[in-house]
Amino acid sequence: MLNPHEGQALYAPPVPAPGPMVPPASMFGNVPGYEDTLAGGGGGYLPPPMPLHPNRDPEPAPVQQDWNIPSITEDVARERFIMYASGYCCYNNAPAKDGVITNMQAFNTYRYRLETFTESRSTEWATKPYEGEPADFYTQTAPRPWEIPVTGPSLFQNHEENIKVPYTSSNKPCHTCSASGKMPCHECNGSGTKACWVCNGSGRRGGDSPCSQCNERGKENCSKCHGNGTKECETCKGKRQLLTYINLKVEWKNNVEDYVVEQNSGLEVNNLSDVTGKTLFKNAQYMLYPVYGFPDPSLSQASDRLVREHQAKYSQNSRILQQQQTIELIPITKVTYKWKGGIHVYYIYGNEHQVKVPDYPATCCCSIM
Repeated sequence: MLNPHEGQALYAPPVPAPGPMVPPASMFGNVPGYEDTLAGGGGGYLPPPMPLHPNRDPEPAPVQQDWNIPSITEDVARERFIMYASGYCCYNNAPAKDGVITNMQAFNTYRYRLETFTESRSTEWATKPYEGEPADFYTQTAPRPWEIPVTGPSLFQNHEENIKVPYTSSNKPCHTCSASGKMPCHECNGSGTKACWVCNGSGRRGGDSPCSQCNERGKENCSKCHGNGTKECETCKGKRQLLTYINLKVEWKNNVEDYVVEQNSGLEVNNLSDVTGKTLFKNAQYMLYPVYGFPDPSLSQASDRLVREHQAKYSQNSRILQQQQTIELIPITKVTYKWKGGIHVYYIYGNEHQVKVPDYPATCCCSIM
């Protein structure tokens, strides 16, 4: 009885490549002020130092008293409705053109926005392939994280910078490849060859016919490592050495929260996120006072709550650089119209005169050929 595996060379399947190795803690030195800094995972966000001099208390913001809402004309309402219907291939524009407007009702809708612009700093031990950079570890005392000067972006603009902390750099042998610059190829298990894909390693094809693909060897050079059995170390990129240093990540972030006064128009609040309104009030300071004396008490209450929450939340692990609060009046017009005996509504809102139609009365089924 023939052995089904007779005449076939057996090759071990390729072993999956391992993930990146975590550098051992012994690679990194002890730097005063950075004792909690970890490799890769960072040491968490670092609380900013207390200011040397107390900051001046914020002044109460003046509140504008003119809270009139603009209204749109019937011609504008009809024009925007026609443009809306024309943008849909499945909409018959007859309701927009021939519908009779019976009522236009404007709603006072206010949006309060609080922006708190912060700077936060965190550190981690990092490595990169060594390319001849000077190793300055302990040549001088490393500055503390919040002592390092950094040029920030414009106010209320998100940005991130990564900075090599001075006097923390040293070069070390690569821990992944033991400073050889190479690693075994995981496609061929370091042998440099793989079973011939034509004859499956037997050297023969179609019975006794010799395999021309591998010249009867039953194997061919690994295409991944070109027959070398090794590949360049991905950690040190073949340099054999690594530069280790403390990386300081500085993050500027504009933390924004909105409150929209309930307007009872029937238009959902989330539709307003993409539009702008008329700016009634804007105030920016290092630390803000809430807005008081607004005609709608719910907005004043929301301002008080958000200002307190932001100042408590973002002063713990970041430095508040500036706060800004804005009140916008967002116009919403609910248009009621009659078409073919039915009563229907649509909304026009924002400075952009966006249109929202809950249920357009004349649609058809269309298909794209």
